Amino acid sequence: QVQLVESGGGLVQPGGSLRLSCAASRSIFSFDAMRWYRQAPGKERVLVTTIHSNGITTYADSVKGRFTISRGDAKNTVYLQMNSLKPEDTAVYYCNAIFYGNDYWGQGTQVTVSS
Repeated sequence: QVQLVESGGGLVQPGGSLRLSCAASRSIFSFDAMRWYRQAPGKERVLVTTIHSNGITTYADSVKGRFTISRGDAKNTVYLQMNSLKPEDTAVYYCNAIFYGNDYWGQGTQVTVSS
């Protein structure tokens, strides 16, 4: 079993920054990949970014150049640095881990971008 806990969401003005954290119950290096998804009100959950076990990262076009996924030194945390935030980034952000072919999810953290 894997537990994931997100934190760091909140209210921020357009152009601002936030850093989300995802703390896992085991070393993130044991996962095939870790991902951040987001779900805006009334919309489907969509993939934002992935970091694979080999360190390769990918991003949705909508966040490229603004968001950065990284692994923490503590080996059980993944971060999502979000810069130049826009109102359309408003969503619940979910951490996801793939472990032996199974998906595990956190409870989500709300990010609201508004003036």
